[in-house]
Amino acid sequence: MQHDATSTLPQETGALIDHIIRNYHEMHRADLLSLVPLAERVEQVHADDPDVPVGLAGALEGLARDIEAHMAKEETILFPAMRAGGGDGIQFPISMMRADHDDHAQTIALLRQLTQDFTPPEHACGSWRSLYAGIATLLEELAMHIAVENNVLFPRFEPTA
Repeated sequence: MQHDATSTLPQETGALIDHIIRNYHEMHRADLLSLVPLAERVEQVHADDPDVPVGLAGALEGLARDIEAHMAKEETILFPAMRAGGGDGIQFPISMMRADHDDHAQTIALLRQLTQDFTPPEHACGSWRSLYAGIATLLEELAMHIAVENNVLFPRFEPTA
């Protein structure tokens, strides 16, 4: 059920920022809080299985650190500036956030590689299957989050060419 998520977004900037924090930032934090220990457990329990995604927990921890640092910068610097109407210096933090968004692509590619594109082996247990499904959902939400910021929120504060 794919639809254009941008058509249902709040129009007012403050409401849009609230939407991003509630629907993406808080969800990413909750998802990663459960996915990292689940990945650690799957790696430990299935350590002897040649199909086990060795390094997956570490990759998720890295993504969690990167995303948390990124969201904290948005919540403490960029979003308050946007709520105050932007201003001359706002292009710099926006360009930094866009660069962070691009940097997430490397970790996402690693997660896809480690999980065989989120396809658990035939013999995978419920936890293993749940882990892959959870990561796939997280990355779908992350893609929507980045699209909303890059294509809807940030352009409001960037000069038009």
